[in-house]
Amino acid sequence: MKIAIIGTRGIPNNYGGFEQFAEYLSVGLVNKGHEVFVYNSHNHSYKADNWNGVNIVHCFDPEYLIGTVGQFIYDLNCIINSRKHDFDIILQLGYTSSSIWNRLMPKKSILVTNMDGIEWKRSKFSKKVQKFLKYAEGLAVKYSEYFIADSIGIQRYLKKEHKVESTYIPYGAKLMNEPDSDILKEYNLKKYNYDIVIARMEPENNIEMIIEGYLDSKKERDLVIVGSLETKFGKYILEKYNDNSIKYLGFVSGIENLNSLRNFSNLYFHGHSVGGTNPSLLEAMASNSLICAHDNIFNKSILEKDACYFTKSKQISDLINNKIKAKENELVKSNVEKITNLYSWNKIVNDYELFFQKINNK
Repeated sequence: MKIAIIGTRGIPNNYGGFEQFAEYLSVGLVNKGHEVFVYNSHNHSYKADNWNGVNIVHCFDPEYLIGTVGQFIYDLNCIINSRKHDFDIILQLGYTSSSIWNRLMPKKSILVTNMDGIEWKRSKFSKKVQKFLKYAEGLAVKYSEYFIADSIGIQRYLKKEHKVESTYIPYGAKLMNEPDSDILKEYNLKKYNYDIVIARMEPENNIEMIIEGYLDSKKERDLVIVGSLETKFGKYILEKYNDNSIKYLGFVSGIENLNSLRNFSNLYFHGHSVGGTNPSLLEAMASNSLICAHDNIFNKSILEKDACYFTKSKQISDLINNKIKAKENELVKSNVEKITNLYSWNKIVNDYELFFQKINNK
């Protein structure tokens, strides 16, 4: 099959979840004998036309010149370019800035959309932007022939809100190799003597709730927060919660470094509350982390009984104060088994290939 992937800034990944997913999926499909094209922003650091067998299509992306509006132009350029190829399938990752152009998709290609999260519910957006995002979501539903939901919660949402069926295929993760303790020296941390949050600085990730719960606890350990503080919300958090026991590491690059920080933490707090299967949650599971997660369908459908849950800061204080290490081996081991059996990249690539073959042969 000839398959295109649009909707990301490009591969190799140096940005986020969708880019990481595109990286693993595209290479996996190439290794299975398929011809795969990934659309990259012309600003991406990788400039060659092929990466590990994946064809790279570079399209002009003016976001660096005109801000967020540039994303819409970039997606338009990708879609126009896709009309020059004879793709069997186009996989659209997200819909925020691309669905308004979906009517321009090549008619002979099958359009499959991975909806990601429920973008219009994100509290960082104004009411006007939320209204547009819901409209864009409707356009994605209108023009896509098939849908992939990366979580059971998103699958149920699509059925209830839009009356459409979707195929559930989550993200994947790779079990970490030996953790590297050198990262601890770099940030002056000690093994299992800190709790950690790794997330984008956005309100719906409940970072403020976690910090408040931590500050109300006995604070026997440091709280480490990893994520860029350059956003408006990040600056707000840094200014409001300027406590010596909170260590703000800012942006930390490299999945190996992040996994080592997760592995050596005492508790890993996952506050994400809007969206599908978050890649960082799977990475925490694959890093032998003891996970404390926000209690919602997106997190619970993945973690099930193998995590501690919270919905308010008092519960976070209790988790920090209580000695829950007795459960650690059992919960951590079960989550590692899930990665091996349910969320390995080999399984995810196989599931996508089978799905693509099924719809392409109809």
